[in-house]
Amino acid sequence: MSDFYAREIPLDAMTALVGTEAGVSRWFEMTQARIDAFADATEDWLFIHTDPERAARETPYGGTIAHGFLTASLLAAMAYDALPRVARSDRGVNYGFNRLRFVAPVRSGKRVRGRFVLARADTSKPGEVTLDYAVTVEIEGEAKPALVAEWITRQYFA
Repeated sequence: MSDFYAREIPLDAMTALVGTEAGVSRWFEMTQARIDAFADATEDWLFIHTDPERAARETPYGGTIAHGFLTASLLAAMAYDALPRVARSDRGVNYGFNRLRFVAPVRSGKRVRGRFVLARADTSKPGEVTLDYAVTVEIEGEAKPALVAEWITRQYFA
């Protein structure tokens, strides 16, 4: 479990991180059980995700691979693990993506982690900060990342 709420920094310290690596998460294992649970939650039971024998036989992956959206959904947990929270913020939201690309498949059993560069911090609206991150989800032992994204989050202040 993350200590996200225990790791707070002042807004000016957060904005000072623009252009730098703001954090790297721990490794998350992409187990077949996790992939199957995601398939059940999203009703996407395509065999390349849920049938290890068939996927080994009929795909170039040697077995099952995680859904791209499963990998993307782990960004929240990765962010909680890697990034500080802006002090005195009373809530944060996922605002969306400017860009999201699935670069390489994540094979079942592999581990992934998020690497976050704070690309922009917009404090122009009173009571909120918009944070744009350049995110790379790395696959342990692989040259290509699982995904790259431009992710936008917002934190609000009472």
